[in-house]
Amino acid sequence: MKFGFVTCVKIGLSCMEAIYKEGFKLDFALTLPDNMAKEKSGRVYIQDFCNHHNIPLLKSSHINNEDVIDNIKKNNIDWLFIVGWSQIANSNVLKTPMKGVVGMHPTLLPEGRGRASIPWAIIKNLKKTGVTMFKMDTGIDNGPIISQIEIPLKKRITATMLYNKVVEAHVLIFQKTIKALLLNKIKLVSQNESKASIWPGRKPEDGEINLKGSVYDAERLIRATTHPYPGAFYYHNGIKHIIWSAKILNDIKAKPNLRKTKYLEFHDGILVI
Repeated sequence: MKFGFVTCVKIGLSCMEAIYKEGFKLDFALTLPDNMAKEKSGRVYIQDFCNHHNIPLLKSSHINNEDVIDNIKKNNIDWLFIVGWSQIANSNVLKTPMKGVVGMHPTLLPEGRGRASIPWAIIKNLKKTGVTMFKMDTGIDNGPIISQIEIPLKKRITATMLYNKVVEAHVLIFQKTIKALLLNKIKLVSQNESKASIWPGRKPEDGEINLKGSVYDAERLIRATTHPYPGAFYYHNGIKHIIWSAKILNDIKAKPNLRKTKYLEFHDGILVI
């Protein structure tokens, strides 16, 4: 059984490392050219890892390019893993590996198909999220499920904390399933379409704080968009201020003690930044 891997982010590299720690190997890897997606959250470069393990590496601008399909065929790939890759693989790519294409998604599918899974889980104030390994099909994150790991969300969890938990969950899933994939012993479970939801992508400008809104919404937005994301922000006198962390001050009477502290005042509370 031959495995291929597609990634350009930290989560993907962690999964590649997990495959080798479990005693297995990769026979092909794909990543973006070094000059692409430099600002992508979690962007990493996998060339050193591939060189160290003698993995044939292709750098291509799009997963649907002909050179990608040619390399999957040339390396006789059975399973192709795609992790942390924003481009959607078309049907030609999906049918090229002999067994199929495996995707990873940082939600408990079918909930939260789409983009920006980590920020949305915090903004939506969910009690739990998770990571799903699934066999990719045409469509958005809608293929049959191979494995899932649940992640409880504590009250003041930040994007930084959740990102690290998501990385850990990805690694655990690979540790659990890589041998089953090798032995062709996986069990595919269809997603329940009645419970499906799609979360839209987010842009840096979506991190602007609504100063006329709720202090609770602002605080969640700050936690959701802190590192490795671009950060929540507001404008004052035409100057953009980025906030990486904050806490809600519920006692309005304490406001006089904040003279030397930066804070934002909302109709329902004060945010100490």
